[in-house]
Amino acid sequence: MMFDGILAGIEVVFSFQGILFVLIGVIVGTVIGMIPGLGPITAIAVMIPITYGMVPALALLLMAGVYYGAAYGGAASSILLNAPGTSEAVATSFDGYPMAKQGKAGKALAVAAISSFIGGTISVILLTLLAPTLANVAISFGPPAYFALMLMGLTAVSSLSDGSTIKALISATIGFMIATIGIDSQTGTPRFTFGSAHLLEGIDFLVIALGLFALAEVCSLIINRKEKGTDTNKIGSLRLSKQEFREMSTTAGKQSFLGFLIGVLPGAGGTIASLLAYVSEKKMSKNPEQFGKGAIKGIAAPESANNAASGGAFVPLLSLGIPGSGTTAVMLGALMVLGVQPGPLLIGDHPDIFWGVIISMYIGNIFLLILNLPLIPYISKILKVPRPMLIPLVIVFCLIGVYGVSFNTFDMFLLLLFGIIGYVMRLFHFPAAPLLLAFILGGMMEQSFRQSLTISNGSLAIFFTNPISCVLLIIALLAFLLPILKTWKRKKEDNQSSQQSA
Repeated sequence: MMFDGILAGIEVVFSFQGILFVLIGVIVGTVIGMIPGLGPITAIAVMIPITYGMVPALALLLMAGVYYGAAYGGAASSILLNAPGTSEAVATSFDGYPMAKQGKAGKALAVAAISSFIGGTISVILLTLLAPTLANVAISFGPPAYFALMLMGLTAVSSLSDGSTIKALISATIGFMIATIGIDSQTGTPRFTFGSAHLLEGIDFLVIALGLFALAEVCSLIINRKEKGTDTNKIGSLRLSKQEFREMSTTAGKQSFLGFLIGVLPGAGGTIASLLAYVSEKKMSKNPEQFGKGAIKGIAAPESANNAASGGAFVPLLSLGIPGSGTTAVMLGALMVLGVQPGPLLIGDHPDIFWGVIISMYIGNIFLLILNLPLIPYISKILKVPRPMLIPLVIVFCLIGVYGVSFNTFDMFLLLLFGIIGYVMRLFHFPAAPLLLAFILGGMMEQSFRQSLTISNGSLAIFFTNPISCVLLIIALLAFLLPILKTWKRKKEDNQSSQQSA
């Protein structure tokens, strides 16, 4: 039965139309992923009227190509301009942009492309072997387990700081506060809108990300323009040494498994996968101080996990009919428009769709690697634009990206506000990453927490009686306390050594 389904998938993918649609999908996805404000959700939404009336299997090949193509393209703007256009690309900017500032933009983009290929390939293999089994695992994750997973993600706060855990916690608290702005999804009550109708829907992720990272960087370049800056117009070599390739491939291999498993969980997605991969790699590293300063592992971990999560998100979509991310939610709607109902019966009723998507990912990842590596020198040339021209281009780029999402001028003023906040945070050495991480996870955490309390009639015991959430909470507690205990132990040893020397 399975073998017949695989043959049906091969027949669809290796037809002329199948190859063409996969190629068009990955090219469109890559280009759209590079542009802040136009993520895969927008691209697939635009594809829905185009695919209307098409053969469902071919339509899904096109949309799937756009999805994982966008995961590849999102790294470019993060690395070159420090402007993560999607939440999945935020963690890539932590080390990608410092590498570009060091004149190693070509190497950074090469690491991102190869790591993405490794992550995508591993996820497709796992998807082929484990899809039905993992679908059952995904069902076992209820609201308490999701809350514990989000909380575990927030233990990243101490790892994303520049040294001061207190400042990181303050930054994360501000992120939580911003996440509560808007209408309460359960009660319909406006919260912290200050009477403004513009804040009823909350603040968009893109406004905060581009403000805190891209515009804050622009402010820094403008104010410090007289200082001798780094030579960012050097692209550098694309070649990786044997040691660098070994580091990258080992990291990408490990974090691909983590990314895929997180991608399988409905609602988790590539954002949490990339951030957790970055944090876990930093915690396991023998040289954690290198992260944030241009570490190759700091690019390989989030990029491989992000792309692996894209593959993992298809497990609940195809096997259960449950979208694993915002993008797959749009794809679910598109499939239903085409008259296909994803779920447990999909493998038997439409093997050409189920196996066609999986096999197309093998081909799509090869296409992406072949397309992206030769284009790196041309993509990197954006750094050769003179700084007086590049600064206004980045500002316009950000403004258009934000306005293109909401068509609301109020969001453009918010963008400028967060740009100023981001620059002030830099001046006083408050890390921006914990704020953004808390904002992304805040809404999901609150929803899962309230759902859990509703199920248990207000009892917090549900988080400890549920075995999955209990294990995740213990891991979160250990991950948060161990760095603090290590710092305390180091200070104690330093004090003892200074007293002995005195």
